[in-house]
Amino acid sequence: MKTMKRAFIDAAMAAVVASIVLVGCDKKNDSVAQAEKKEVAQGVPVPGIEETKAIAEEGFIYGLPIVMNYAVMYEYAVDRNSGQFKAPFNEIKNEPNVYTYKDTAIVTPNSDTPYSFLWMDVRAEPMVLSVPAVEKSRYYAVQLCDGNTYNFGYIGSRATGNEAGDYMVVGPDWKGETPPGIKKVFRSTTQFPLAGYRTQLFNPADMPNVIKVQAGYKAQPLSAYLGQPAPPAAPPVNFPKIDKEMVKTNFFGYLDFALQFAPPGPEEKDIRAKLARIGIGAGKTFDFKELSAEHKAEVGLGMKDGDTKIDQYLATGQKNINGWKVGSLFGDAAFYSGDWLKRAAAAKGGIYGNDAVEAMYPMTKTLADGTALDAGKHNYTLTFPKDDLPPVNAFWSVTMYDGKTQLLIENPISRYLINSPMLPGMKKNADGSLTLYIQKSSPGKALEANWLPAPDGPVYLVMRLYWPKDGSPSILPPGEGSWKPPAIVAAN
Repeated sequence: MKTMKRAFIDAAMAAVVASIVLVGCDKKNDSVAQAEKKEVAQGVPVPGIEETKAIAEEGFIYGLPIVMNYAVMYEYAVDRNSGQFKAPFNEIKNEPNVYTYKDTAIVTPNSDTPYSFLWMDVRAEPMVLSVPAVEKSRYYAVQLCDGNTYNFGYIGSRATGNEAGDYMVVGPDWKGETPPGIKKVFRSTTQFPLAGYRTQLFNPADMPNVIKVQAGYKAQPLSAYLGQPAPPAAPPVNFPKIDKEMVKTNFFGYLDFALQFAPPGPEEKDIRAKLARIGIGAGKTFDFKELSAEHKAEVGLGMKDGDTKIDQYLATGQKNINGWKVGSLFGDAAFYSGDWLKRAAAAKGGIYGNDAVEAMYPMTKTLADGTALDAGKHNYTLTFPKDDLPPVNAFWSVTMYDGKTQLLIENPISRYLINSPMLPGMKKNADGSLTLYIQKSSPGKALEANWLPAPDGPVYLVMRLYWPKDGSPSILPPGEGSWKPPAIVAAN
């Protein structure tokens, strides 16, 4: 499940840069100035220009996944008029279809598995998630991800098996007992976690079977599960509207809001303290538009530098294997262990990605020599040698995205990916190898089953290996496994 449009971030950065116009060094009573006054009153030296800029940079890196997650949650669970709304909190929304070019709230979405979504509000009480028995041949996974974008647990084929079961999701402060019948308790670090369900679709004719599986997914508050009276409801929340225009000058304001529902973990002590030094924190009201010109420059340039570091990490932070970036950017709080840059890169590269043991995501925008992929100029091929397809316990796919937006593209055959369930209908080469044709125009009727339609311009490809094998050959451990994704080749 991978996030908000990259345009959301790019537009925000462009606006930040445009707004940094020094017209003097006036000192208003803005958020930074107020924080400075508190430090002066406590006898603490206030941060200078460079330190303020450095805090804003680190704060942007720390806060980007949190703000991006809030924006998706707002579109999916709060704003019924967003055009992307799924369902209110604590109600499952099953999607009886796979993602297409019309789905734009999440970048690099997978089009392999119909989704079901459950945004939870666990402030008043835990939620119980029940899953049906699923045939062993069908892969499914329920990914539990919180507002910090930590994957705090899994239900499904790999993690818990394909048997029916009841599982409980609790908030960060829950201290109750585990009731009988609950197979496992999963603890979110924030009050509004997400359950993202992926149910394997074998082929278009299989959709009715997927819908039957989805109908078996149930979610209910713990009190309803136990047949007891519900506890007092949590107070209503006035969720601030967010879109790419509004975030341009209010990034840290949204971070202030989201942090109210995210008690700090031990690894967050230092960054939260730093942010407080410039007036940012849970429940505060940081407003970039109201900053003095001097503070606007310090904070704005810090954000811009933070965004640059995230892009650099995405470009170099994973191992380059035949032009593919191979690594693991997703996990739980222990996986990140306070590495905010890795977490931000994961979100910007494709939020809500899986842990490596659940799925691996080799991705590329280039040939093996670093030349950018551009289907407006060239046709390309990707060939898997005989008996060397991606090694998985479930299935694999290669998905095409627009290289600029990271969204699925409209194309004449409505094909967004090629995956392993399609193999029986594909044409193999004389030596037993399998070639995919990556181009904007059909390679001809005889090869059309192997055609992955490309945009008329930059290309972004993501390979997905669901439940990768851990024996040999394997893509695990990430970046060091014995199986290597083959290089893309320019055909003309």
